Amino acid sequence: DGSLKWRSFSLLHITLLGLIVCLVSALSLGPFIVLGQLPQVISRLFPFKRGLCHAYWAPNFWALYNAMDKALMILGLKCNFLDPTKIPKASMTGGLVQEFQHTVLPSVTPLATLICTFISILPSVFCLWFKPQGPRGFLQCLVLCALSSFMFGWHVHEKAILLAILPLSLLSVQRAKDAGIYLILTTTGHFSLFPLLFTPPELPIKILLMLLFTVYSFSSLKSLFRRERPLLNWLETIYLIQLVPLEIFCEFIFPLTSWKQHFPFVPLLLTSVYCALGVAYAWLKLYIAVLTERVSVRQKAE
Repeated sequence: DGSLKWRSFSLLHITLLGLIVCLVSALSLGPFIVLGQLPQVISRLFPFKRGLCHAYWAPNFWALYNAMDKALMILGLKCNFLDPTKIPKASMTGGLVQEFQHTVLPSVTPLATLICTFISILPSVFCLWFKPQGPRGFLQCLVLCALSSFMFGWHVHEKAILLAILPLSLLSVQRAKDAGIYLILTTTGHFSLFPLLFTPPELPIKILLMLLFTVYSFSSLKSLFRRERPLLNWLETIYLIQLVPLEIFCEFIFPLTSWKQHFPFVPLLLTSVYCALGVAYAWLKLYIAVLTERVSVRQKAE
């Protein structure tokens, strides 16, 4: 049923598992060690000197944190609470991969992101240990760990949202509640990847593929759970529909305005912050569903 049985612990098994991990690591990293390129690999795996966020902010908690810092900075300048000469220009919104300091809010360190990630993962792990739900419980924990790392990790790439979307797709066909969360996360997550395909020839391709996948997901899950309540409430539906005018503004209207020369990061900022709201909502909704879920009588008896 997914529960832990500490009496089945075997030193031999864990030793063999450790040897397998070491062997795979040695085979994969061996060529880099021989060529003297291991420091480059380590710097990519642990990019502590590349800043809190990527050049395009991943739609996570830190995107909202950065946006709040920017809003407070603008408000502080308007109200003469801040000295304009002491404010770094375009530090977070310059489109560069670099370290930067927040203006109003406390600057975030790698240790702070590690602590936030660890704390956000713990409830799902404890739930898996003390309230086992079998394979479905393991999948829920896997999705929550992936989403928590995405939400609070250091220098998270926007493509990492796929690590949570893929396992969540397996849960979406089991319960209507999980299907609704999946529709929110997959629509928001896929839309957040649009800025990565920025050339004009890619525009119709990404929109068409997004529409095909989204329409199929909604129609198939709606048909699967047709006897249950609607998968999305009215507020969630409005949120997802607003992605359409956001895309129209970013792709067609904004390039025609004078803002493009002075504020080129605005479309990326709007996309990142708006999608971050949806990702955070899906993460919280899934966490609440997992923590408040009751263990069936049959599982308790087992």
